[in-house]
Amino acid sequence: MKGKEWYQADDIAREYDSKRFSRGGQLIDQREKAAVLDALGPVEDKNILEIACGTGRFTVMLAQQGADIIGLDISRAMMQQGREKARRAGVEDNIEFLRGDAARLPFPDDHFDAVFAMRFFHLADTPTKFLTEMARVSKNQVFFDTFNDQSLRVAYNWLLPMGSHLYSANDVHRLLDNAGLSLVEANHDFVLPFGFYRKIPNGIAQPFRSFDLAVGDSLVGDDVASVSYWNARVPSATDAETRAEEHASDAE
Repeated sequence: MKGKEWYQADDIAREYDSKRFSRGGQLIDQREKAAVLDALGPVEDKNILEIACGTGRFTVMLAQQGADIIGLDISRAMMQQGREKARRAGVEDNIEFLRGDAARLPFPDDHFDAVFAMRFFHLADTPTKFLTEMARVSKNQVFFDTFNDQSLRVAYNWLLPMGSHLYSANDVHRLLDNAGLSLVEANHDFVLPFGFYRKIPNGIAQPFRSFDLAVGDSLVGDDVASVSYWNARVPSATDAETRAEEHASDAE
C-alpha cells in the first residue's frame, strides 16, 4: 500500500510511533521536539497551528507547555491517536484536531501566532502552495523541516511507502521567497539518516549519535546533514513598506 492510503490506514496509525520513535528512534523524537521548542520559544497562551500533526507528538507537547493549538491532518486514524494522547496527558481542552487540506487552510489571514509543520514537506506535492498558505494564516512565524538532497537519505529514499521529496538549500530559499517569508535561522542535523537509528537499540544508537554530532559540528556538517530545520518570519507591514521604498530608491 502506497501514498495517502498507507498513511491513513488504522494499523499504520496504531504502530506509527512505536516503529519510528522507539529503540534508536527515541533520539530522533527528542531532537525534533527540541527543535520545535527552540524555534517557537515560550508558547504559553500562544495560538498555534500544526500542519500534518499526525499522532500528536508535537501538538500534545505544546499544549502541555500552555499553548492553544490546532492540529490539522488528512488522517482520521492518526488524529485519533493524538486525541488519546491528549486525553492521557490531560490537555484535550487545549487542542482541537481538525481534518483538512493544508493547501486550503480554513482560517483567516494572520490568525495564528505561529504555524509549523514537521515531517511534512518531504511529502508535499505542491510545496509552494502549502508554504504560502502557512504564511498567510500566521502573524509572525513559520517553522518547518526538510530532508536534504545531498545526504545519505538518498540511498534508501525510493523504498519509502509515501515516497519522499528531497530539497537543496536553494530549493528552500526559493520556497521562502515565493511565500514572502524571511529566513531567521536554519539548523542542520543527522548525518546518519533516520532509518538507521530506527533499526538499532537505543543503547547502541547513543555512540553513533555522538559521532553524528561530531561530524555535524565539523566544517562539512551542514553539507552532509540529512535534515534541516527552517525558522522563518512573516514580514510586517513596516517591512513591506521599507522594501517598497528601497525598490523605489533603486529605480531612481
